Amino acid sequence: MKTAATYTILGIDPGTTVMGFGVLKYQGISQVELVDLGCVQFKDCKTHYEKLRKVFDVITTLIERYQPNELAIESPFFGKNVQSMLKLGRAQGVAIAAAMRAGLTVDEYSPLKIKMAITGSGASSKEQVADMLRRFLKIPLQELNLKLDATDALAAAYCHFLQKKNPISDKPYKNWKDFVAKNEVRVKK
Repeated sequence: MKTAATYTILGIDPGTTVMGFGVLKYQGISQVELVDLGCVQFKDCKTHYEKLRKVFDVITTLIERYQPNELAIESPFFGKNVQSMLKLGRAQGVAIAAAMRAGLTVDEYSPLKIKMAITGSGASSKEQVADMLRRFLKIPLQELNLKLDATDALAAAYCHFLQKKNPISDKPYKNWKDFVAKNEVRVKK
Protein backbone atom coordinates (compact mmCIF):
# COMPACT_ATOMS: atom_id res chain seq x y z
CA MET A 1 0.00 0.00 0.00
CA LYS A 2 1.38 3.38 -1.00
CA THR A 3 1.14 6.10 1.67
CA ALA A 4 0.61 9.75 0.86
CA ALA A 5 3.57 12.07 1.17
CA THR A 6 3.80 14.36 4.18
CA TYR A 7 4.02 18.08 3.50
CA THR A 8 4.89 20.97 5.77
CA ILE A 9 3.69 24.54 5.25
CA LEU A 10 5.45 27.54 6.75
CA GLY A 11 3.04 30.46 7.08
CA ILE A 12 4.44 33.96 7.47
CA ASP A 13 2.83 37.24 8.47
CA PRO A 14 5.63 39.58 7.39
CA GLY A 15 6.65 42.61 9.37
CA THR A 16 9.64 44.65 10.41
CA THR A 17 8.50 45.23 13.98
CA VAL A 18 6.92 41.82 14.63
CA MET A 19 6.81 38.85 12.26
CA GLY A 20 4.48 35.95 12.90
CA PHE A 21 5.06 32.37 11.82
CA GLY A 22 2.94 29.23 11.83
CA VAL A 23 3.89 25.70 10.80
CA LEU A 24 1.37 23.06 9.69
CA LYS A 25 1.90 19.48 8.59
CA TYR A 26 -0.46 17.46 6.40
CA GLN A 27 -0.44 14.17 4.58
CA GLY A 28 -1.90 14.10 1.10
CA ILE A 29 -5.02 16.23 1.33
CA SER A 30 -6.19 14.80 4.62
CA GLN A 31 -5.94 15.87 8.23
CA VAL A 32 -3.75 18.84 9.08
CA GLU A 33 -1.94 19.36 12.37
CA LEU A 34 -0.26 22.28 14.09
CA VAL A 35 3.50 21.93 14.49
CA ASP A 36 4.40 25.34 15.91
CA LEU A 37 3.57 29.04 15.88
CA GLY A 38 5.10 32.16 17.31
CA CYS A 39 6.35 35.69 16.84
CA VAL A 40 9.74 37.23 16.30
CA GLN A 41 10.35 40.81 17.37
CA PHE A 42 12.87 43.12 15.76
CA LYS A 43 13.11 45.77 18.51
CA ASP A 44 16.84 45.19 18.96
CA CYS A 45 17.63 46.15 15.35
CA LYS A 46 18.86 49.71 14.94
CA THR A 47 18.14 50.21 11.23
CA HIS A 48 15.57 49.02 8.73
CA TYR A 49 18.31 47.15 6.88
CA GLU A 50 19.26 45.25 10.03
CA LYS A 51 15.61 44.25 10.37
CA LEU A 52 15.57 42.97 6.80
CA ARG A 53 18.72 40.93 7.42
CA LYS A 54 17.13 39.48 10.55
CA VAL A 55 13.92 38.62 8.63
CA PHE A 56 16.09 36.68 6.17
CA ASP A 57 17.99 34.96 8.98
CA VAL A 58 14.81 34.03 10.87
CA ILE A 59 13.12 32.60 7.76
CA THR A 60 16.28 30.62 6.97
CA THR A 61 16.38 29.25 10.54
CA LEU A 62 12.68 28.30 10.44
CA ILE A 63 13.23 26.50 7.13
CA GLU A 64 16.20 24.60 8.55
CA ARG A 65 14.27 23.66 11.71
CA TYR A 66 10.94 22.56 10.18
CA GLN A 67 11.99 21.55 6.64
CA PRO A 68 8.82 22.92 4.98
CA ASN A 69 7.93 22.20 1.38
CA GLU A 70 5.83 25.32 0.93
CA LEU A 71 5.67 28.93 2.10
CA ALA A 72 2.32 30.69 2.46
CA ILE A 73 2.70 34.40 3.02
CA GLU A 74 0.19 37.14 3.65
CA SER A 75 0.34 39.88 1.04
CA PRO A 76 0.57 43.45 2.26
CA PHE A 77 -2.66 45.26 3.06
CA PHE A 78 -2.81 48.50 1.10
CA GLY A 79 -3.09 51.28 3.62
CA LYS A 80 -2.66 55.02 3.57
CA ASN A 81 0.87 55.13 5.01
CA VAL A 82 3.19 54.72 2.03
CA GLN A 83 6.35 54.36 4.17
CA SER A 84 4.79 51.51 6.18
CA MET A 85 3.73 49.78 2.97
CA LEU A 86 7.22 50.10 1.52
CA LYS A 87 8.82 48.60 4.65
CA LEU A 88 6.28 45.78 4.77
CA GLY A 89 6.78 45.03 1.08
CA ARG A 90 10.52 44.83 1.59
CA ALA A 91 10.09 42.42 4.52
CA GLN A 92 7.79 40.27 2.42
CA GLY A 93 10.27 40.27 -0.47
CA VAL A 94 13.12 39.23 1.81
CA ALA A 95 11.01 36.39 3.27
CA ILE A 96 10.08 35.19 -0.22
CA ALA A 97 13.72 35.36 -1.35
CA ALA A 98 14.83 33.25 1.63
CA ALA A 99 12.15 30.65 0.87
CA MET A 100 12.96 30.54 -2.84
CA ARG A 101 16.67 30.22 -2.08
CA ALA A 102 15.80 27.10 -0.07
CA GLY A 103 13.74 25.69 -2.95
CA LEU A 104 10.28 26.14 -1.40
CA THR A 105 7.21 26.84 -3.47
CA VAL A 106 5.73 30.20 -2.51
CA ASP A 107 2.07 31.23 -2.50
CA GLU A 108 0.78 34.64 -1.50
CA TYR A 109 -2.69 35.27 -0.08
CA SER A 110 -4.48 38.54 0.53
CA PRO A 111 -5.85 39.24 4.01
CA LEU A 112 -9.37 39.13 2.51
CA LYS A 113 -8.83 35.68 0.97
CA ILE A 114 -7.37 34.35 4.22
CA LYS A 115 -10.29 35.64 6.29
CA MET A 116 -12.80 34.23 3.77
CA ALA A 117 -11.09 30.83 3.85
CA ILE A 118 -11.00 30.64 7.65
CA THR A 119 -14.27 32.29 8.73
CA GLY A 120 -16.32 32.67 5.57
CA SER A 121 -16.32 36.46 5.96
CA GLY A 122 -13.79 38.95 4.68
CA ALA A 123 -14.87 41.36 7.42
CA SER A 124 -13.79 39.06 10.27
CA SER A 125 -11.59 40.41 13.02
CA LYS A 126 -8.17 38.95 13.82
CA GLU A 127 -9.67 37.56 17.03
CA GLN A 128 -12.40 35.74 15.10
CA VAL A 129 -9.82 34.22 12.77
CA ALA A 130 -7.71 33.12 15.75
CA ASP A 131 -10.73 31.52 17.43
CA MET A 132 -11.69 29.58 14.29
CA LEU A 133 -8.12 28.32 13.92
CA ARG A 134 -8.18 27.22 17.55
CA ARG A 135 -11.32 25.19 16.83
CA PHE A 136 -10.14 23.73 13.50
CA LEU A 137 -6.73 22.72 14.81
CA LYS A 138 -7.91 21.77 18.32
CA ILE A 139 -5.49 24.17 19.99
CA PRO A 140 -6.04 24.53 23.75
CA LEU A 141 -7.07 28.09 24.58
CA GLN A 142 -4.13 28.64 26.94
CA GLU A 143 -1.67 27.68 24.19
CA LEU A 144 -3.12 30.28 21.84
CA ASN A 145 -2.29 33.14 24.20
CA LEU A 146 0.08 34.64 21.64
CA LYS A 147 0.18 37.79 19.59
CA LEU A 148 -2.21 37.97 16.67
CA ASP A 149 0.75 38.12 14.27
CA ALA A 150 1.32 34.41 15.00
CA THR A 151 -2.30 33.48 14.31
CA ASP A 152 -2.26 35.63 11.15
CA ALA A 153 0.70 33.57 9.92
CA LEU A 154 -1.03 30.34 10.91
CA ALA A 155 -4.13 31.54 9.04
CA ALA A 156 -2.04 32.02 5.88
CA ALA A 157 -0.73 28.45 6.22
CA TYR A 158 -4.23 27.05 6.87
CA CYS A 159 -5.66 28.99 3.93
CA HIS A 160 -2.93 27.44 1.79
CA PHE A 161 -3.79 23.97 3.08
CA LEU A 162 -7.46 24.53 2.21
CA GLN A 163 -6.48 25.73 -1.25
CA LYS A 164 -4.38 22.58 -1.78
CA LYS A 165 -7.16 20.37 -0.41
CA ASN A 166 -9.89 21.90 -2.54
CA PRO A 167 -8.42 24.19 -5.18
CA ILE A 168 -10.75 26.67 -6.80
CA SER A 169 -9.47 25.46 -10.11
CA ASP A 170 -6.68 23.22 -11.22
CA LYS A 171 -7.47 23.84 -14.87
CA PRO A 172 -6.82 27.19 -16.52
CA TYR A 173 -9.79 28.48 -18.49
CA LYS A 174 -9.65 31.03 -21.27
CA ASN A 175 -13.36 31.88 -21.14
CA TRP A 176 -16.79 30.40 -20.33
CA LYS A 177 -16.86 28.34 -23.52
CA ASP A 178 -13.53 26.79 -22.53
CA PHE A 179 -14.87 26.10 -19.00
CA VAL A 180 -17.94 24.32 -20.41
CA ALA A 181 -15.82 22.27 -22.80
CA LYS A 182 -13.56 21.09 -19.96
CA ASN A 183 -16.44 20.45 -17.50
CA GLU A 184 -19.25 18.90 -19.55
CA VAL A 185 -20.37 16.68 -16.64
CA ARG A 186 -20.95 19.75 -14.46
CA VAL A 187 -23.11 21.58 -16.98
CA LYS A 188 -26.89 21.08 -16.70
CA LYS A 189 -28.64 21.05 -20.02
